Amino acid sequence: MKIAFIGLGNMGGGMAANLVKAGHEVRAFDLSQDALEAAEANGCKTFGSARDAAEEAEAVVTMLPNGEIVRDVYTTDIIGQAPEGAILLDCSTIDVATAREVVEHAEAAGYDMVDAPVSGGIAAANGGTLTFMVGGTESAFNRAEGVLKAMGKAVIHAGEAGAGQTAKICNNMLLAVHMIGTCEAMIMAEKLGLDPQKFYEISSQSSGYNWSLNAYTPLPGVGVASPADKDYQGGFATALMLKDLRLAMAAAEGSGSAVPLSARAASLYEDFAGAGNGALDFSAIIRTYQA
Repeated sequence: MKIAFIGLGNMGGGMAANLVKAGHEVRAFDLSQDALEAAEANGCKTFGSARDAAEEAEAVVTMLPNGEIVRDVYTTDIIGQAPEGAILLDCSTIDVATAREVVEHAEAAGYDMVDAPVSGGIAAANGGTLTFMVGGTESAFNRAEGVLKAMGKAVIHAGEAGAGQTAKICNNMLLAVHMIGTCEAMIMAEKLGLDPQKFYEISSQSSGYNWSLNAYTPLPGVGVASPADKDYQGGFATALMLKDLRLAMAAAEGSGSAVPLSARAASLYEDFAGAGNGALDFSAIIRTYQA
C-alpha cells in the first residue's frame, strides 16, 4: 500500500520506519531536513511538501504537534489532494473538538477518517509496539486497522470520532496521578529508612501495584529498567505529559468534570516543566521530592 506519512518527529520517524518494514511504500514529509534524511535512510520516499506526499497515497497518516496544525494540514494539504477513497489516520494527540471537526470535514469530502492517538512512547514507536486508541465509524476503523497494526501491538476501537482522543487524554491524566503518587510513596519510604528496592518488591506485589511502579519505576537502580536508569533521558518527555494534561484540564472544564487530583498533578507538572525540565522523562518529577 502507498502510505503518506506527515510528521517525522521522535514518534513519527519510528512509526514510518515500521510501515516500511511491513512492506508498505511510505511517502514521507516533515519540515525538518534531518527528519527527512533519517526517513530516507529507513526506506521512505521523501517529498518537499505534505501535498506532494499525499498525492497518489492510498492512506495518509499524520503525527503532528497540536490541533491547529492538524486542522491546517488536513484542510490545506490532504483533503482534496489525497486520492478519492484514501483512508486518513490522524495519530496526533489533540483536543477532542478539533479531532471531531477534522473528521467531519474529511467525511463531508468523501473520505473515511479516524483519530488514532497512541500510547507507548518513543521506544514503542521504534519497536512497533504502540497501543492505538481509535475513534471513527466501524467501516473507517476496519480500513485503518491494518495500517495501525503494522506500527503497534494493540489497536482498539474506542467509539465514534473523537473517542480516541478522549481515551488518550483520560489515560494520561490517570498516568500523571499514578506517577506522582508512586514518587511520593517511594521517597517517603526511603526517608523513613526503608530500602527503596524492598519497598518496590513489597508494593509491586500488593495493593500499591500500578504501571508507574511496576513497569516504569521512577528511581534509578530500583525495580525494572526505565528512563530513570538513563538519567531520565528518552521515554515520555515532561513537556508532552504537560501537553496532555492541559488538554485534559480543558476537557474537564468543558464537560463539567470534577478532577481535583488531576488538577493538582497538572499544576505540579507545570512547575516542573517551568523549572527547565521539559525535555526530561516525566518520571523525573521524583526529583522534586528528593530534597
